[in-house]
Amino acid sequence: MKTLNIIACVKKIPDPEAPPKAVNVDREQKKVSFTGVAPVINPFDENALEAALRLKEACGGHITVLSMDEKNARPVLSKVLAEGADRLIILDDEHFRDLDSLSVAYVLSRAILEIGEWDLIITGRQAGDWDSGQTGALIAELLQAPVVTLARSVLIEDGNIIVERVKPDGYERIRAKLPALITTSNEVGELRYTSVKQLVEARKMPCEFWSADDIEIDLEALKKMQIVDMYKPVLQKECVFVDGGSPQEKGKNLAELLVEDDVISKRI
Repeated sequence: MKTLNIIACVKKIPDPEAPPKAVNVDREQKKVSFTGVAPVINPFDENALEAALRLKEACGGHITVLSMDEKNARPVLSKVLAEGADRLIILDDEHFRDLDSLSVAYVLSRAILEIGEWDLIITGRQAGDWDSGQTGALIAELLQAPVVTLARSVLIEDGNIIVERVKPDGYERIRAKLPALITTSNEVGELRYTSVKQLVEARKMPCEFWSADDIEIDLEALKKMQIVDMYKPVLQKECVFVDGGSPQEKGKNLAELLVEDDVISKRI
């Protein structure tokens, strides 16, 4: 069996577990910054990397990790090398900042074509910052490859990919020919533990930086995100005690209060 070539797309994002007080929103500039919180790899992309590592262990293969970011993201993204990825490519170019989902997919697809031969592309189901959930499927469309979304498990069998796809009432089993693209859900499982020593050693490993000139990209095709407004919601809590002479009356008063506050709709 030939070597399985896997490309995992990952993204560095602000830590989704950051407390609200650490989040700063500049409404004028439409920018978000964080105080005292380090960025992380998107958790869904960590699920994707874990799926790739399991396939590498089961079938053998080579994992290339691809990310659009700046050079200063290297310390965060080096984690993928510590986990067992074989190659890390960071797409760093001023033209790649703040792009919409289609433009991100276009840049990644051009980079994938530059990488050359591949059998499987794995991405997270969505990113934990914007939560668009579009990029993976768009990459597949641009590359004219089969796509299976929301994978909870992935197997390779006789040149085919076998995916258990998450559904609201269970899962469905899908078979597709390689090359293909899948997006993973958190049901795949968390990324395995990495020791501090492995992380330190990974920061010394080679990392490639590609610009727009390296992937023959049409800069006119790139579109920025159009942010209409951005603000930090004010969290207000109010405790209300519902009185009544009996449990039935209390229930009736509670229902009326919920209707009044538009929590539930009034049935006619």
